[in-house]
Amino acid sequence: MTCSKGRPLLRWATGASACVLVLLGAGLPVGPGPAWAQEAASAVQDVTLTDVTLPLGDAVLKAARVTVSGTRLSKDELLALLRPGPEPVASRLARLDAASLVIPDLRIEGGSKGVRETVTYGNVVAKDVRAGRIAELTSTGAVLTVEGERKGAGSYGPLQATDLDLAALARLYAEPGDGKGALQRIYGTFAVADIAFVDAKGMAVKFARIQGRDLSARPVPGTWAGALAALTAPGLAEAPPATRAKLSANAADLAEAVTLGGFEATGLSVQHTTGPTPLNLAIDRIQVGGSDASLEGITLASNGLDAKAARLSLNGFSIAPTIAALRKLAATPDATDEDLRRLTPVIGTLALSDLSLDLSGDPGAKAQDPVVQDQASKNPAVRTEPLHVGLRAATFNFGPPRDGVPTAGRIDLAGLTLPASAVAGVPGLGSLGLYGYRDLDLTVVADTAWDAAAKELKLGEISISGKDMGTVRVNGMLGGIGPEVFDPDAGVSGFAMLSATAKALDLTIENTGLFERFIAAQSKVLSLKPEELKQEYVTASLYGVPAILGNSAGAKAIGAAMGQFVAKPGTLSLSVRPRNGTGIGMLEFSASPTPAAVLDRLTIDAKAN
Repeated sequence: MTCSKGRPLLRWATGASACVLVLLGAGLPVGPGPAWAQEAASAVQDVTLTDVTLPLGDAVLKAARVTVSGTRLSKDELLALLRPGPEPVASRLARLDAASLVIPDLRIEGGSKGVRETVTYGNVVAKDVRAGRIAELTSTGAVLTVEGERKGAGSYGPLQATDLDLAALARLYAEPGDGKGALQRIYGTFAVADIAFVDAKGMAVKFARIQGRDLSARPVPGTWAGALAALTAPGLAEAPPATRAKLSANAADLAEAVTLGGFEATGLSVQHTTGPTPLNLAIDRIQVGGSDASLEGITLASNGLDAKAARLSLNGFSIAPTIAALRKLAATPDATDEDLRRLTPVIGTLALSDLSLDLSGDPGAKAQDPVVQDQASKNPAVRTEPLHVGLRAATFNFGPPRDGVPTAGRIDLAGLTLPASAVAGVPGLGSLGLYGYRDLDLTVVADTAWDAAAKELKLGEISISGKDMGTVRVNGMLGGIGPEVFDPDAGVSGFAMLSATAKALDLTIENTGLFERFIAAQSKVLSLKPEELKQEYVTASLYGVPAILGNSAGAKAIGAAMGQFVAKPGTLSLSVRPRNGTGIGMLEFSASPTPAAVLDRLTIDAKAN
């Protein structure tokens, strides 16, 4: 005969007598047998609770029926764990043990300051609950309602969480801490599908799926519930300095008190079809892990703007400087612009790929614009139809900030395409349409680094290149660039720039088609042959430029190089260095009576291929 070893009470009731008989036949003492069987039968049982209410911070959990299976706790013991009482909720939940809990309907009510939120979960099942930690938690879905000042309604689809620590979660929301204890793991994995929410103003938000892993946190002063409620309260901008200081401390506490192993959301949709500014935003995938984050498949439509991007990513991001600045703001209620600027995080590298922008604008307004009409009549490249801008790839890299200002940065824009009409009013670029360019394809680079100790700003490369046009590239070094140059006060930063010095400058111009188009267009205007016009420019370069610049050796070198470039447009390079080795200041430039007075203080190397 086989003894029943199942945990449910029914199995113990049907198999206990047979087990006792077998044990008696094996020679065990008769007396302890019934007592042993009775203890075993009461050790593991099924318990049904009704009308359960559990306060948790500002929220209240309610369940009309809870079935607890495979537990060693009696009904009274279970009710004692769940009833309100002087003992902290986390301590009580830490004693919860069961093979499973089944809740057909779990209702969570909460809210504050004129807002009431209610979430009702269906068919909640918690499996293998040990010391308040659930091995697996599932629900078939939930319904959400928000009433009061902010009204709305929503729903969740199937939900699942693993390794969920109820005691730790209760400790976060209901018990204050010092914000310095060890991080406690809240869950191993979490996933929910088919999320949808609509507010009273017509804003609709949807997610196909949200999932995360390895969330850990620790209690903070005032509890998580209190800190979150304070940070999301309305009217924070008008709050007194003491309140804002406390909020800064709350934000710093929360930021330092949580870590997330990974987060992913798919199928995000945000739609707002009512009001003067309709919005339609969609993102295929959002991923966050450590210091990296990315968005994929982005589309946006709003007020005549249609935008698409294949991917937007952020790498090397850190909020450590932000947290430090928040701590300082908490200790200094009267924040200055400089204090606020220190909130800037470490941005790291921001990358964007395959961006497309279509601006429809208002055709009627364009047709009435006299400037546009005049440009369109003179230049066929000036168009009044919708504007399309494309960008194949973009990378923005920023070094660690000092007092809120990145100490280094590099911007790379590749495949920036736009119609020539878009730059019709930009000096130096507005005539490109006259040279036969209907659409532009540009590459832009800006690479700078600030050496705070040496007070130098290095221009590693500032360049712009155009397809079938050419490239203009500048490299250089500025001295006398101290932190005052980046002061938010324009008066302070402007005065500081007066002490800046030019220590090096390199200019390179490469022609790949723009110069020939310029000559062709100008020759038509002047009724000259292209070769005749080119020869006039050669003469002007060889003799006119040196005369304007003072006929110094440096001026003649510049004129000769320009003449060679005009005769055979390829590459023109210019290198300038101050003879004193320390640089020439802004005031010295402005105070020089003639260009020759400046050139005499420079070493100039100019040449063309």
